[in-house]
Amino acid sequence: QVQLVESGGGLVQAGGSLRLSCAVSGRTFGSYTMGWFRQAPGKEREFVAAIKGSGGTTYYTDSVKGRFTISRDNAKSTAYLQMNSLKPEDTAVYYCAATGAVALISRPSRYDYWGQGTQVTVSS
Repeated sequence: QVQLVESGGGLVQAGGSLRLSCAVSGRTFGSYTMGWFRQAPGKEREFVAAIKGSGGTTYYTDSVKGRFTISRDNAKSTAYLQMNSLKPEDTAVYYCAATGAVALISRPSRYDYWGQGTQVTVSS
């Protein structure tokens, strides 16, 4: 069974940085597309970024382009989300997710496995 465990969330001032990690159990990490999503109170879960299994193709929602970077280390079965220039509107619970799909990967419904989430709070 595949399990995902996020870490790295916390409280940071606006303009600061955080790096989220997502450790994945299982032997087929390299075959998964990895995604990061976030959910603020009272809002739907939204796509943040995704990276395909090879690590060569990445996708971002417009609001984080140029500030966030998704990456992965297949040898460590870990995905990362480097978040710079954080804004109060980035405050949310951040979830990592894994899927065997390679299309429509901005949709939460495409993901088979989810982590428990990690809180990111950006103060103004």
